[in-house]
Amino acid sequence: MKNLENKVAIVTGGNSGIGFAAAAELSAKGAKVIITGRNKEALQEAENELSVTGIQADQSDLNSIDDLVKQVTSQFGKVDILFLNAGIAAFAPLEAASEHHYDNIMNVNVKGTYFTLQKLLPILNDGASIIFNTSVNAHLAMPNSSVYAASKAAVLSMNKVFAAELASRKIRVNAVSPGPVETPLYGKLGLATEEVEGLGAVLGQKILLKRFAQSSEIAKTVGFLASDDSSFITGTEIIVDGGLTVNSVV
Repeated sequence: MKNLENKVAIVTGGNSGIGFAAAAELSAKGAKVIITGRNKEALQEAENELSVTGIQADQSDLNSIDDLVKQVTSQFGKVDILFLNAGIAAFAPLEAASEHHYDNIMNVNVKGTYFTLQKLLPILNDGASIIFNTSVNAHLAMPNSSVYAASKAAVLSMNKVFAAELASRKIRVNAVSPGPVETPLYGKLGLATEEVEGLGAVLGQKILLKRFAQSSEIAKTVGFLASDDSSFITGTEIIVDGGLTVNSVV
């Protein structure tokens, strides 16, 4: 059902994984979709495959965000849907985590997300929908995930505060927190193939549905939050994890 016709949507980090699937979902629902990404070649490929507008942008660079706002304003004017999906994941134990590890994650996942929203806010229509991509890692005590988990917990706090701040403009602010998803992300963590497979086997036993999610399943939740089907939902986190966080089996 094309319930997003005449809507303009931005998906940050839309050239792969959940962002790519969300862009496809929003486009299928009739929205005019803009995707961002740092990698020019990957962005071009996604732009062509999805028939959307790609704008190269680095979320950790505030000047790059300014350029994004200028381009979106020039080409589209106003925005109705903002899926703040761009982020990075890296893991290290407390004793080995470097300042670079900490700053790199926080600059992209927290600072970048915060200022992307701030700078796009003037061109968001009243009644717009803002969606944060967070993570169940904000709730789980997974070893070696301290900085990543903290970054996603920070975004969840923003979610609630901004829902209150923007309510007067009828802007809804929500978060989707995926559990393990079959995306290229796991290949970017610096883990060997057998380590990724081992992690998948362990998590697969903890997930009640006994599998990882598909990116398209997360995208459908994004599509729901973007549309008027969720018109009375704001300040909420929707956990999409196949039952991982409620599984009491040790």
